[in-house]
Amino acid sequence: MAQNIYDNPEFFEGYSRLGRSVEGLDGASEWPVLRAMLPDLSGRRVLDLGCGYGWFCRWAREHGAASVLGIDVSEKMLERARATTTDPAISYLRADAERLDLPAASFDLVYSSLALHYIEDLGALFSKFYDAAVPGGNLVFSVEHPIFMAPTHQGFAQAADGQKFWPLDNYLVEGARTRDWLAKGVTKQHRTVATYLNLLLRAGFTLTHLEEWGPTDEQIAGRPDWADERHRPYFMLVSARR
Repeated sequence: MAQNIYDNPEFFEGYSRLGRSVEGLDGASEWPVLRAMLPDLSGRRVLDLGCGYGWFCRWAREHGAASVLGIDVSEKMLERARATTTDPAISYLRADAERLDLPAASFDLVYSSLALHYIEDLGALFSKFYDAAVPGGNLVFSVEHPIFMAPTHQGFAQAADGQKFWPLDNYLVEGARTRDWLAKGVTKQHRTVATYLNLLLRAGFTLTHLEEWGPTDEQIAGRPDWADERHRPYFMLVSARR
């Protein structure tokens, strides 16, 4: 079973104060790029895996989706999603992605934001996504970039010339990585960029776009503290077609 850290009271409290929790999609720095990777949603049936508060579910309906199913393992996240959703075309389901059972050819778009790096058997989940998507359907997802997930515990280091750099800790060694973030003992699954893409291709998808996200000049102008985010990509955004 995937780790359900979001129902940890300490973690949930900290997560609820993040910009993306307070402001929704507009509070997610990578959202403008991820949004541009989405297909036209008019009349589409959408699956959002790891839907959290339901921000994307509601956005998809506002942009023409015929129906949206949001799935999350966290009851606390789903409670918030249900409390802020009145649209009968949006439904929410509590389920463990590691044990997910999806009907075949039921979705035109499978979407997931910052959830797949918690999944141990990602190849099996990609195969389920492939079967659940209609021919020509789309898969769009984001994860923490593997480089971001494999730093030393000290984070940034400084070279003799004063330049910052991001030392890696066994980047090629895949598997569980446990760190303290908002709460102690948060476990995510580290895998290389190549592994992500090969699992996707092995499931039958065709890769259509890969983005190694970093802040734009405009974003840094508004948030100068984000300049350090250019030392390594923070997120990896992927789109594919069945």
